[in-house]
Amino acid sequence: MQINLNGQVILVTGASRGIGAAIARTLAEAGATVAVHYGNSEAEALELVSKISQGAAAFQADLSQPENGPSLVAKVIAQYGRIDAVVNNAALAHALHERDDEAAALAHWRLTLDVNLIAGALISRAAIGHFADNGGGRLIHIASRAAFRGDTLEYMAYAASKGGLVAFSRSVARGYGKQNIKSFVIAPGFTRTEMAEPFIEAYGEDYVLSDLALNTLTTPEDIAPTVVFLASGYMDHATGCTIDINAGSYVR
Repeated sequence: MQINLNGQVILVTGASRGIGAAIARTLAEAGATVAVHYGNSEAEALELVSKISQGAAAFQADLSQPENGPSLVAKVIAQYGRIDAVVNNAALAHALHERDDEAAALAHWRLTLDVNLIAGALISRAAIGHFADNGGGRLIHIASRAAFRGDTLEYMAYAASKGGLVAFSRSVARGYGKQNIKSFVIAPGFTRTEMAEPFIEAYGEDYVLSDLALNTLTTPEDIAPTVVFLASGYMDHATGCTIDINAGSYVR
């Protein structure tokens, strides 16, 4: 079996680095035209676009303001004429400490939910409207094992946001399937990315590895091929599912 995504336009949010960049590269290798979203990392996004080619282009949107999500979708459609799939990958993971005051806690929760959940939901809503008018489409959400097993106390907001993303995806899958709109979740475990570095520095790599069934940390390249498979259509009857990629650190 060979997967060929030629002709597909796929928006990947948070694609300038880490998991998103690996997903964008792998989708392009399979023939897709990738809309590379970035927030602040313009240079990295443009470098990625130049490397993956396939008609890729970079699109900026600050998703800490979730209302920018639908306009991002509109810009991609304006450039390419359509979107066939969206990969909701953009996220942040900031620590909140017990010593932080209530104002800091409120700001932390709002920012985490805005970027990790609400922006993705509004992007999906805009894409769903487009899909419904054009024969269907696919949503692929990058959540986390934290949605199911929880996280450390400092990252409770992160876990909650990812749990919400899972519930959102399942609702979309059940509600829009008759319109040929599919929705999937990939739930990585701890992955070696720039976003994960503060946790590694705080707890140590041995602590992270001790939690795994395998001998090495998951990398973005371990996650990207599953996104390609979901985008291909071969997994459409798994709509609503969650696929765990966590090195055996959480088995449901």
